[in-house]
Amino acid sequence: MNIGSIKQNEGGIFVGKIETLTIAMTIALREVHSANPKAPKFEVLALSASRAWVQVGALFELFSNGTGEAFLNGKIEDPSLAAPLYISAFRQEDGSYNVVWSRPTRRRDLASEMARKADDALPPLPGEGETAGAPAQGAEAGLGQSSAEHAFAS
Repeated sequence: MNIGSIKQNEGGIFVGKIETLTIAMTIALREVHSANPKAPKFEVLALSASRAWVQVGALFELFSNGTGEAFLNGKIEDPSLAAPLYISAFRQEDGSYNVVWSRPTRRRDLASEMARKADDALPPLPGEGETAGAPAQGAEAGLGQSSAEHAFAS
């Protein structure tokens, strides 16, 4: 779904708007000059309420598997957003870009699930695996000896 457009202004800077039901954002693209082939092509800047440009994301240049056509892909992140906004920008014949959004793909969901499962390799917490209703006590729980008086003996 198209949520905005970006056009090059007289100064050669790409400026545009992204608008949804909950977001109305003026954005600009600043080209990244890097020798690293994995660097983004553009930083995404948004105009803040105090009228200052704030970096909120990056766009990487990718190529379509089917046509070989270049497009921009990345995300916008800000503490005011409930979740990152995944966007792609497709160049038009007039040199402008149409901005579309997408939900995270199943592949991204799978990657985050795999990261959560990686925590399964951690050793169990002290007292974990004890029988219900019988919490581990003192040194047996791996917590060391207590120096407190035993006023609450069972």
